[in-house]
Amino acid sequence: MPDFKTLDDIAPAGKRVLIRVDLNVPMDHGKVSDMTRIERVAPTIAELADKGAKVVVLSHFGRPGGKVVPEMSLKALVEPLAATLKKPVAFATDCVGPTAQQAVAALKNGDVVLLENLRFHKAEEKNEAGFIDQLSVLGDIYVNDAFSCAHRAHASTEGLANRLPAVAGRLMQAELVALDKALGAPKRPVAALVGGAKVSTKLELLGHLVGKVDRLVIGGGMANTFLHAQGINVGKSLCEKDLAATARDILGKAEAAKCKVLLPLDAAIAAEFKAGAASRIVDIAAVPDDQMILDIGPKSIDALKSELAGCATLVWNGPLGAFEVAPFDAGTSAVAREAAALTQAGKLLSVAGGGDTVAALAHAGVEDKFSYVSTAGGAFLEWLEGKTLPGVAALIRAA
Repeated sequence: MPDFKTLDDIAPAGKRVLIRVDLNVPMDHGKVSDMTRIERVAPTIAELADKGAKVVVLSHFGRPGGKVVPEMSLKALVEPLAATLKKPVAFATDCVGPTAQQAVAALKNGDVVLLENLRFHKAEEKNEAGFIDQLSVLGDIYVNDAFSCAHRAHASTEGLANRLPAVAGRLMQAELVALDKALGAPKRPVAALVGGAKVSTKLELLGHLVGKVDRLVIGGGMANTFLHAQGINVGKSLCEKDLAATARDILGKAEAAKCKVLLPLDAAIAAEFKAGAASRIVDIAAVPDDQMILDIGPKSIDALKSELAGCATLVWNGPLGAFEVAPFDAGTSAVAREAAALTQAGKLLSVAGGGDTVAALAHAGVEDKFSYVSTAGGAFLEWLEGKTLPGVAALIRAA
């Protein structure tokens, strides 16, 4: 496990603590429509406040492009954050300069202030030294609790960790521990389930995983490309036929690494993709030219259940079918429920992440029954690809 410091290594009482969180939450008509990210970071903020710190919360929201965009202000998150923490949260209309300095100076021990959107300043994403200076004068200690932003070398995710004593917040700590158990030093056999629409978006991931796991399940639209590469007709299914050679190369690497690749054995097919579309189950080699594969079938579900029963660790990224539309959610939901049941029985360590994955697990009603479900999207994917995440690397350097 990489060495990094946590809240257990600091004495925050009376100190100004800058905590980088991810409050880039979905909004609907000015109201937060999904509180997950706020709820995930609240424990770290609350712990710091309870220990007598002067807590200064930093976050971005959206892509304002380095200018002030009123509808991307973090002010709308003050009330939801305060309600979650069950304590008042002050707000500063800037994240640097006199406005921010005055807001921080007004804090008493145990108080919390949320500063305005970091990305209203171009210097944030450019990781500019001057902007890091302006942020660093606001705090005595830096806490990174935003794993979902750790793949970006920005001023608030990487720069500050090199200026102030830096530690991981509880959410960051939980992410790093879970990810290390999943692929860093996992119990074997290890299975990776990778789904989604396109192979092209996950080439690096697949190439990396075949050398790390014992079983690789390929699902969703990307499975069609692998089936096509093996000479199987996929009808009018989503398929990147130009990547057939790449798919065969990945299969060859998997064979050399003794990684078992699992592709659909049967499929739910339909002439069109829409709710309630007439569908039927066919063997994977019997897909008509005028039909498209939209989900795995019962043979595939049973095969995956059997494989999971023999595994100790599961990493999941991406759905097995078009889970957003019934009846094509059946495969993803069935396998997710099986993984959850094995996890709850203490037989499987299960770690999942990525936006579609979280939505699919929630749809199946098991998002709280996996060992760990990451709300990170890009950072989770880059970690799976074996890439160094600047925000994490900075914490390790600071340890």
